[in-house]
Amino acid sequence: MNLDALDISILGPAFAAGLLVLVTHVPLGRIVLARGIIFIDLAVAQIAGLGVIAAHSLGWEANPWAIQAIAALAALLGSAGLYLLGRYLAQVQEALIGVTFVLAATAGILLLAHNPHGGEHLKELLSGQILWVSWQQLLPVALIYLLLISTWILLRKRANGIVFYLVFALSVTLSVQLIGVYLVFASLIIPALSVRELNRNKGLALGWLVGVLGYAAGLTASALWDLPSGPLIVWTLAASGLLVWTIRRAVTME
Repeated sequence: MNLDALDISILGPAFAAGLLVLVTHVPLGRIVLARGIIFIDLAVAQIAGLGVIAAHSLGWEANPWAIQAIAALAALLGSAGLYLLGRYLAQVQEALIGVTFVLAATAGILLLAHNPHGGEHLKELLSGQILWVSWQQLLPVALIYLLLISTWILLRKRANGIVFYLVFALSVTLSVQLIGVYLVFASLIIPALSVRELNRNKGLALGWLVGVLGYAAGLTASALWDLPSGPLIVWTLAASGLLVWTIRRAVTME
């Protein structure tokens, strides 16, 4: 255990990044569960990641805005395709979402096949580099998240389907580059799953609590024991979700 590793200058931005992700991902995760399209987040996250890999393959790694644009375009096109699948092939939508995920994942591997740093890039995309997040990165992300949340609140009742897919795609695109594919999936599904039967207000409040506890515990433990932050936070999110679910069940049974 290394107490000196608890450096707020590193853990502070990382924790703030987690909080920003949770603001959008907990409510979006509840919608994903309600619609029964559990793996859409993995598919869209992987498609956004494929856009990042494509940008690097084109030699644009020095231009973060170009990477964001390609990743966002890839995620939007992928989400539009999944939206159409949901409308016209609803009975096999979940299976097709799985196929989409596999195609995007293997396409990324093929694009990185001749890259000497391909394995490292793939690991960063999946596990994320949350400890490398800086305060400067978070301000534009926070503004975009605010815009996305506002759009969803204003338009969800009038154009629920397509607006959901657009907001979802752009949120996931930002999140993948902050925290990686694994944490995107965990942040969407685990908090929502642990409070799935609660009403909107209670579900959101406790879902955010699950996420906050999971990120706080994961970042602290990863610093103390020098373990990879992304994978460890996935486990602490799961533990936090199980803890909250167990306490709720115990209180309900009294």
